[in-house]
Amino acid sequence: MEILIAIAALGIICLIAEIFNLRKAIVPVTIIGLIAVFGYTVVRAVNVGKDVIGGLAIDGTKYFNMVIADKYALAFSSLFILLTIFLVALSPDFHKNHKPKLSDFVAIKLFLLTGAIALVTFGNLSMFFLGIEILSIALYVLAASEPKNVKSNEAGMKYFLMGAFASGFILFGIALIYGATGSFDVAAIQQAAVAGTPKWFAIGFVMLTIGLLFKIAAVPFHLWAPDVYEGSPALTTATMSTLAKVAAMAAFFKLAYSLNPVLSGGYITTINIVAILSMIVGNLVALKQTNVKRMLAFSGISHAGYMLLVFQLTSLTSAQANLFYYAAAYSIAGIAAFAVVLSVCGGKGNQEIYNFNGLGKTNPLLAGVLTCSLLSMAGIPIFAGFFGKFFMFSQVLQKGIGATSAQGLTTAIVLIVFAIISSIISVGYYFKLIIAMYSKEPAGDKQEAVPFAYRAVAVIAIVLNLAIGFYPDLVLSLIRRTMLIEQLFLK
Repeated sequence: MEILIAIAALGIICLIAEIFNLRKAIVPVTIIGLIAVFGYTVVRAVNVGKDVIGGLAIDGTKYFNMVIADKYALAFSSLFILLTIFLVALSPDFHKNHKPKLSDFVAIKLFLLTGAIALVTFGNLSMFFLGIEILSIALYVLAASEPKNVKSNEAGMKYFLMGAFASGFILFGIALIYGATGSFDVAAIQQAAVAGTPKWFAIGFVMLTIGLLFKIAAVPFHLWAPDVYEGSPALTTATMSTLAKVAAMAAFFKLAYSLNPVLSGGYITTINIVAILSMIVGNLVALKQTNVKRMLAFSGISHAGYMLLVFQLTSLTSAQANLFYYAAAYSIAGIAAFAVVLSVCGGKGNQEIYNFNGLGKTNPLLAGVLTCSLLSMAGIPIFAGFFGKFFMFSQVLQKGIGATSAQGLTTAIVLIVFAIISSIISVGYYFKLIIAMYSKEPAGDKQEAVPFAYRAVAVIAIVLNLAIGFYPDLVLSLIRRTMLIEQLFLK
């Protein structure tokens, strides 16, 4: 709870700073504050298991089980804070034509962060719904934050209408679950689910699933994503495809196993079908895109499919670690990619691929960063994205091998085959952009200077991606202390 309070307080400080004309201090103070909160969160994640850290309780009893700070929640919270640091660092140059509104944009990102953290620390469905609405409302505002841009207005309206529809599903699902169990408390609902519940509990659970599949833009609930991503300001698109997506996915996984620890075979089969469709449809449609933001939107849909494979894993701890590692690898690579997109397309009014022609000659640093981030998302060694897919696929295959029936092994093989095929397809559109940077001649117009913040965020993000690729346990230890590599090869 103190993490939520600290971040919300930072947002309020940003708004107050504007009143006192302290605009220049907003971003530095926010970044310093977020770094401090990030350090505190990481320390807490590493030390979960002790009774007290610095005099603060680490379980949910202090807050009537509304907020539970376990390893899973703290690990994802630290990732969300790190992503927000990058997004805030990119804000001043992106909003340089709207300096009086800088405090608003930074504050909204901080409030969005509080919603994301509430989504993974909830111990009560009311806190969960509060978190998802805070995050969604912030994104509605950011998507439509360019009132004179027709595409931005369209993106904001589409996202608001579809998001409200999905929120309705979630709220109705929560109401049905409350009616079946008589409680909003996750622990009480879990006990009731194990003991046996009326049929409308399952209906409510399915409605929650539908709402959250919309939030992560999984097929067939993905149709809003390409238009919203393309029409929104580029920095908002970066926020949606990284912070918002991984927050929704982390919340979905936690909610599924918190409410119903024994998921039925039919439910898992449905999730597997959604995962396959998301991987294949996302990558196939991305092949035809010429707009980089739309391409990354369909890429995000496919990555949602890869992350849904986590429901196949038997061990809850292994599933949490795999999901966290994959989310970290994908989101950090996404931040690096969008930092380059902002650098190249900031003043051009569009994000078409031809804008990147010859970037390898005109700006080798940015071209190298974008190449590395795209290779990571494609799953090419030595980047973290490769290890994220490798760990996920290996664990799925291990579950299939250890299954008591032939059907379990067949399911695992089918999932991995589709995942590998879709990964191969993704190489096509990622390399389309890479080829444009290195094999085509740059445009004749003068190249604009790249802001230092864009270059710094791009370089730091890709270095982090490489670091967690070479040392996966830097990330995995936040969830569990044993190395995943040992579990894969030394069993």
